[in-house]
Amino acid sequence: MLMSKLEVLVDFGPKPDEVVLNKTLAELKSQEGVKDAVYKEGAILVETALPSTQVLEMVSKTSGKRAVLQGFGETQSAVAMISSQSCCKIKRQVLGVIRFQQTEEGALVADGSIDGLPAGMHGVHVHTAGDLSQGCKSIGEHFNPCGAPHGGPEDPKDRRHAGDLGNIIADENGRATFRIVDNVLKVWDIIGRSVAVTERKDDLGRGCSPSSKIDGDSGTPIACGIIARSAGVFQNPKRICACDGVVVWDERDRPLAGKGRREEKQEKQERRCCQNHSNNANVNPCCKV
Repeated sequence: MLMSKLEVLVDFGPKPDEVVLNKTLAELKSQEGVKDAVYKEGAILVETALPSTQVLEMVSKTSGKRAVLQGFGETQSAVAMISSQSCCKIKRQVLGVIRFQQTEEGALVADGSIDGLPAGMHGVHVHTAGDLSQGCKSIGEHFNPCGAPHGGPEDPKDRRHAGDLGNIIADENGRATFRIVDNVLKVWDIIGRSVAVTERKDDLGRGCSPSSKIDGDSGTPIACGIIARSAGVFQNPKRICACDGVVVWDERDRPLAGKGRREEKQEKQERRCCQNHSNNANVNPCCKV
């Protein structure tokens, strides 16, 4: 069973309650798919084969505290923020995160959680281009350096696109939580490219449709995002976002961008500051553009 290391921050305050901390660690260690869980350098380090979302929910439920994923994997890692913002075919908003880790064993782990999907199966593919200038229409074809036909993640590399990651399943609430292990993709080959979720199930190249060997007859992408480098465990010490001052505990409850990202009080203070600056050239500028 291929394991990943997760760095989980828990809102314990200045010092964790030993009883709560030990209870949380014991609960994690009792789970099938968890190899170890220790408290180290102000975070819970979990070695697990479970999806990160499942681990975070377990930590929050057991500790009664907010928990966030601060680092994923010990070796090269990447992340993509998935959004339907640029797609107009789906009525509801799709948002999620997919994290990629290159393991020492050679396989790649794709760990994700996506909300807002229609219930059922959806294809997931890495695409050639990291170009969102036209939304998911400009991300190019499936990443396919070997020039192979479309296939499934279990197929050998000469019978599948490197970017063919198979299917994920969204529940009745529209959430898909998944952990995919792939032996063809490498993190260093996909940084700067994009990953997309399609409207339909991927037939893995086994169907009768003319598009089966092209895209698994999975339809058009309904959400996508650019793959970028990300922090591994203990590589990201920040607790406050330098770009807008949102603390790590509040980020999970805020929109990724736009209205509502910052608190109304903070926005009012900045507007007042900007107004003062425009009326008085001697006042130091402090507005955020």
